[in-house]
Amino acid sequence: MAYLFKIKIKGITKPPVWRKVSVPENFTFLQFHQVIQTVFGWYDYHLFEFREKEYQGKFRIAIPSEDDFEFDIRTYDASKTKLSAIFSGNIKKLLYIYDFGDDWVHEITLESISEEMLKNAYCISGKGACPPEDCGGIYGYTHMKQVFQTTPDSEEAQELREWLGLDDDENWDAGFFCTEEKEDINCDLKDI
Repeated sequence: MAYLFKIKIKGITKPPVWRKVSVPENFTFLQFHQVIQTVFGWYDYHLFEFREKEYQGKFRIAIPSEDDFEFDIRTYDASKTKLSAIFSGNIKKLLYIYDFGDDWVHEITLESISEEMLKNAYCISGKGACPPEDCGGIYGYTHMKQVFQTTPDSEEAQELREWLGLDDDENWDAGFFCTEEKEDINCDLKDI
């Protein structure tokens, strides 16, 4: 079976940033983490965890560490816990938190379960450009969007272009997500 998920970055609007992905039920949460990293264009530089709720949840799924004693909730090993172990019950939503400094909270919604037998995950659709790694969280991302929208010829915009690896006359588009990008993502997903 395969799970169809909609994964949306919480707190980003105009445009929102989300991806729909189909994922084999036998994937571990570590593999699911790699899928999310790929479809959003993250580089896996930071820690992550899956949680039932942002606060007061009953469990978390992460790579075990000696610091886990700080949590008053049960921690499941992401490399051993399969999606089917969590999504086979009443759970239809989870949070995925990436980069505890920038604090990117992704809302994961299980939209449907199909009989399709998948070997790999694949991206079905999406909207919005993913925030660049280490851009400063929602506030940094919002500021970056404003700079490119309101003062694209400013010195700050030029510094952002340089940081993003863009050409001098190129603008960053917060709404960019296209068919070619989806094809590249799906090619990369075959390696997971």
